[in-house]
Amino acid sequence: MIILIDSGNSRLKVGWLDASNPDMPREPAAVAFDGLDLDALDGWLAALPRRPLRALGVNVAGEARGAAITAILQKHGCTVTWSPSQATTLGLVNSYRVPTQLGADRWASLLGVLSRLPGAHPPFVLASFGTATTIDTVGPDNVFAGGLILPGPAMMRNALAHGTANLPIANGQVVAYPVDTHEAIASGIAAAQAGAVVRQWLAGRQRYGQTPQIYAAGGGWPEVHQEIERLLADAGGAFGAAPVPVYLDHPVLDGLAAVARATLDTYA
Repeated sequence: MIILIDSGNSRLKVGWLDASNPDMPREPAAVAFDGLDLDALDGWLAALPRRPLRALGVNVAGEARGAAITAILQKHGCTVTWSPSQATTLGLVNSYRVPTQLGADRWASLLGVLSRLPGAHPPFVLASFGTATTIDTVGPDNVFAGGLILPGPAMMRNALAHGTANLPIANGQVVAYPVDTHEAIASGIAAAQAGAVVRQWLAGRQRYGQTPQIYAAGGGWPEVHQEIERLLADAGGAFGAAPVPVYLDHPVLDGLAAVARATLDTYA
């Protein structure tokens, strides 16, 4: 059994693959915990039917969190390898000036999308709405072209509430013309997220001469998806087709699973 770990700023997602199963599924089974509740990870590992010996993961929540997760895994006899971003992995090429500076979770997520696609595929945009929102583009040549980082929906909302004297933690509807403060904040946040996605989708279409697919992930997606889909429909209509984003539950774990499957001799 191979444990897969996605340690983010807010949540800890874990999954597993059974390397001894010749019919091992392409997608890992997965569960999620509060990122600060490492006792939940300890209990989950203790309840597994078989003791895992190996783990593969990414951690973007700091060295202390990574060390704490490593200690819990070692307590259960499981060693962990933290998977970094690289210049190339499984045919995906990294265009970052310093490839290792790309967030390991972003890199794994892109590998996760690629693991779902045939050898020949259109360009795609992956928008992940977590603590931060990241919007990354990969071409049909499997080259990661680059991407955006901006505050996620919750961070935007909290920044307005904590950085101003009179604005609340908003819980309003997303509308075209807000007429109260809650609506104004909720609509502004959704508009900012949607605008960034459409910007990268249009940039991808111009760069590659074909319509990019769009994939979405992250806990902030339900808050912004209607505005994103509406704006994409408006933008896509100019080219005769409206792109429909495909939501992925755990692309980071999917990417780690692809790496684990490619290195079964190491992680068996």
